[in-house]
Amino acid sequence: MGPVQPEVSISAESPRGCERNEANAVLAGAERGPPGTWRQKCKAYVLALRPWSFSASLTPVALGSALAYRAEGVLDPWLLLGSAVTVLAVHGAGNLVNTYYDFSKGIDHKKSDDRTLVDQILEPQDVVRFGVFLYTVGCICAAGLYAVSTLKLEHLALIYFGGLSSSFLYTGGIGFKYVALGDVVILITFGPLAVMFAHAVQVGYLSVSPLLYAVPLALSTEAILHSNNTRDMESDRQAGIVTLAILIGPTFSYILYTMLLFLPYLIFCVLATRYTISMALPLLTIPMAFSLERQFRSQSFNKIPQRTAKLNLLLGLFYVFGITLAPPGALPKL
Repeated sequence: MGPVQPEVSISAESPRGCERNEANAVLAGAERGPPGTWRQKCKAYVLALRPWSFSASLTPVALGSALAYRAEGVLDPWLLLGSAVTVLAVHGAGNLVNTYYDFSKGIDHKKSDDRTLVDQILEPQDVVRFGVFLYTVGCICAAGLYAVSTLKLEHLALIYFGGLSSSFLYTGGIGFKYVALGDVVILITFGPLAVMFAHAVQVGYLSVSPLLYAVPLALSTEAILHSNNTRDMESDRQAGIVTLAILIGPTFSYILYTMLLFLPYLIFCVLATRYTISMALPLLTIPMAFSLERQFRSQSFNKIPQRTAKLNLLLGLFYVFGITLAPPGALPKL
């Protein structure tokens, strides 16, 4: 089969963000009702949180907990719940930080999908307060996890505050997103770091094996961000942002997206053939991956980040089921 050289071009009119339909619904509701009502504010808060992206938080927590169960034979559901709430709170706060700084830097505009601040559905101080609240919730949950887990305080603090710092610095402070380093932050945070956090809380010690098992999920999660950045290439360039998609161009962005989609399946094939057939379960999602590849190649970027996030969720769940169903001792380092 010859090399694929798709001619991918991104129109300047391509909208930024990942929530066009949701944003329009909120705006329509705002026109029907009095501005500033609690109902409209709640919808705007949900929009700013970008809940469709939470699969990037939930699947790593589930994977880390499944690895702990396979290694130790026991699973504490309260620690699992606490880990999920902690990671979700930090993720949600990071999304709010992104909304705030994109607005303050003039990146969000009337054609953006996330127009929460642009159309004054929420005020900047509302987003800041909600972000602080979620970071506080995360810290309280992390303290609760320390109280009931056997994990050392310094180890828990290292992983937790590492993730918290990454979620903030993605757009706040240094703003890794704006200097083509956002992909690195996402790849580390919503993969190895989150998986290691959930695993360590359950077993009470740090281990290298969760980092290795996190690789397929991290690649799938990075595909979400990369699809979003490729779609928004022109509008990001006009706003002065430098992303990986802009640096490598449309053709190589397609190649990278395809690799991020299908490399996890190659890893699952190796695990299934060499260790246990249960690791073939994630292969059930391959048709979705091919559908996404065709959509990306045809330059139809509408809803592709959300569809990639759905694939990430299903692939992660089947991955977790595969590890849970694996015979004791069948998987390496477990």
